[in-house]
Amino acid sequence: MRKRTKKQLGDDYEHNVSLVQKELRADKNFDIIEQEYHFGGKKMSFYAVDAFTNDFVVTQIMETLSALDENALAKDPLTRLEERVTPIAELEREHELDEVITQILSGQAAFIVEECSEALLMDVREYPVREPQEPDMERVARGAKDGFVETLIFNSGLIRRRLRDPSLVMESMRIGRRSKTDVVISYIETVADPELMRRLKKKINAIDIDGLPMAEKTIEEFLIKKNLAPFPQVRYTERPDTAAVHLMEGHVLILVDGSNVAMIVPTTYFHHLQHAEEYRQEPFVGFFLRWVRFLAVFVSIFLLPIWFLFADNEMLGPDAWGFLGIEEDFNTPIFSQILIAEFGLQVLRMAAIHTPDALATALGLVAAILIGEIGVEVGIFSNEVVMYAAVSAMAGYSTPSYELGLCNALIRIALVFAVGFFSLYGFLIVGLLIFLALAKTKILNTPYLWPFLPFNAKALLDLLIRMPQPYKNFRPTFVHPLDQKRQAKKR
Repeated sequence: MRKRTKKQLGDDYEHNVSLVQKELRADKNFDIIEQEYHFGGKKMSFYAVDAFTNDFVVTQIMETLSALDENALAKDPLTRLEERVTPIAELEREHELDEVITQILSGQAAFIVEECSEALLMDVREYPVREPQEPDMERVARGAKDGFVETLIFNSGLIRRRLRDPSLVMESMRIGRRSKTDVVISYIETVADPELMRRLKKKINAIDIDGLPMAEKTIEEFLIKKNLAPFPQVRYTERPDTAAVHLMEGHVLILVDGSNVAMIVPTTYFHHLQHAEEYRQEPFVGFFLRWVRFLAVFVSIFLLPIWFLFADNEMLGPDAWGFLGIEEDFNTPIFSQILIAEFGLQVLRMAAIHTPDALATALGLVAAILIGEIGVEVGIFSNEVVMYAAVSAMAGYSTPSYELGLCNALIRIALVFAVGFFSLYGFLIVGLLIFLALAKTKILNTPYLWPFLPFNAKALLDLLIRMPQPYKNFRPTFVHPLDQKRQAKKR
């Protein structure tokens, strides 16, 4: 296939204007600003996107240029324009038509000047943006209350505010033949693994798609080799402080314009169990919170299947465990009750996302009182099924990672099916298959169960116990950091 030659601007002013007008569809788009001026003895056309333009800056530029003498731009007009406009806005020249159009649609303004083969691009951007707010999914009792927003430049600023290291790199790329979405790879050059960076850049540059319909999730699916396991492959965060901590450990961030989350790579299973609240409290309190969270995640996965196993097979447990069974007889089998309850919980989860905040309380009352209580009274559910299903769901909400919470729900349902069809053997076989899938999974050549597999005693101790910061002297080895020490040598 013959490669298309890139169009370039020439010395013919009318031809240049015609090219830009055609590419921008200026006659059809109401939000494209197109104005022709006569400054300093030269004709020039101004192009910008109305929604992205700072009106005050543009007004200043126009007032400055309108004060030019008639012959001020007779020689080397672009240089003379730069001298006048530089104090007001950042400038650059561009002669390739595609790049000029892309920059205009990205928020810059452009001047097409008579007898000039280059366009003068001016950074007059003012993106629509909301104020940084505390993320709903990662709230803390104490600590910073700002979170990422949907504007890339703001997000990079929130990170740089916390990391003033000159080796912090924000490397910009552009993905999507049509969307031309700005993507930033952020890393600390003196810490991050160069081989990891090389592989990431190679994979991102190889992405050939018309756009990023799901922002960072689309990039993840190109970066990470997928399998049938539902485990989350990367970690997402909306907190700038969490992102900064991972950068200092040697991880890499991927930020996408239009998204309010940062993708962290590489990560392990246990990264999805961490929460900033543990590090905002005293070490012993953080240790307590961490183990409450570990126990809650375990309960969310195994409580319902294990109860079902013993309730359906009373001979498996001692006589003292007889209370685990169901005393009354119900027309609906336990297996069917559990499946109905799980289906209802997932519907409730989806409904809570789509329900306006003003109606969320009413939704909870309807689900808890009308459905749950009446379901027990009419004999559809037993009290035990409702209780164990509710405890499992409540424990699941303690999972810091939303993606891991959904994964755990799927594992719980798989174990329920295994017990329902194959009893104890099904539970053991499915449990073993899940563990083998975890052990086999690698994310960018990083073992998913590190530091448990492969075993690393010091890292595992740090995972199980919230260690005080003065004792955390080294960065995690699985990211292969260039600078392994986190603290200077004590004298």
